[in-house]
Amino acid sequence: MFAVAREQGWDWREVLDFSANINPLGPSPRVKQAICGALDRIVHYPEREPERLRAALANAWNLENDQIILGNGATELIFFFARLFRAMPVTLALPIFSEFERAFSQCRTADLMAETTWPDSGLLVLTRPANPTGWSLSLAVLRDYLERSSATVLVDESFLEFSGLPSAGELIGEYPRVAVLRSLTKFYALPGLRVGALVGAAEAVREWKREREPWQVNVLAEAAALAAVGDADHAARTIEFVREERVWLAQQLANLLGKEQATTDANFLLVQLNYSATALYEHMLRHKILIRRCSDDTVRIAVRPREENKRLLQAWKEFQCGS
Repeated sequence: MFAVAREQGWDWREVLDFSANINPLGPSPRVKQAICGALDRIVHYPEREPERLRAALANAWNLENDQIILGNGATELIFFFARLFRAMPVTLALPIFSEFERAFSQCRTADLMAETTWPDSGLLVLTRPANPTGWSLSLAVLRDYLERSSATVLVDESFLEFSGLPSAGELIGEYPRVAVLRSLTKFYALPGLRVGALVGAAEAVREWKREREPWQVNVLAEAAALAAVGDADHAARTIEFVREERVWLAQQLANLLGKEQATTDANFLLVQLNYSATALYEHMLRHKILIRRCSDDTVRIAVRPREENKRLLQAWKEFQCGS
């Protein structure tokens, strides 16, 4: 968003960003106060590993502290994981976050929804809920795959909190070949602070740490993340808000486009168009609204607050009337 605003000569505050799938309620009200309270700490090095945050996440995710590595956002951890498994054949189950394709440049691909395309060995990387479809693979399917293959599996669960589904981390005790990527960017609305986590079996995590650089989480990010994770009320409000607004927005789009929209477990919708996604994108841009083009005839939009969603829909109606 900042880059687009700079290129257009706009104040970024005037832009409605439906291209980034961030909590529509924003961060917990506790976050700003926590950051202000931590400002005196910026003259000191952070802990090599933020132990308080790791303990808080272990408690929230029903894990042991030594099963978690924290990082400077999920993307940094993707590239770290790619270094760890650089000698292993890698398969990416599509659709998947584009940074995986950059990190694992020498990889083959498979279809997330077609298990017969998944490898029998090596490293399989998949996403639940998937981006941009919002579809979630069941843990039962993943368990069946682990039973019949010898593959290591990395599961990206960056949007899991919006879904209410159990984490693949539940499988780690039985299948230590499983690793899970978690993000505090999306649900906790902290993208500018960069905090992510990599979850695995304790023994595997100890091995991974031998190749880990220290000081990946700064003191302000840690303070903000602790405040966000500790605010259960804000989390509950977010889940309920996204569930209701997602249904409303999907229905409005169905009325506008004349066809039902696919269900999703995440805080975004993938919209199939009967016209050019680029033309719609450019129209929205003229209204200072950002959407994500996924293909020639599909766009992805985040679930935002009602007034912002209405502004999106109004601009969309104007596009259809003029096309």
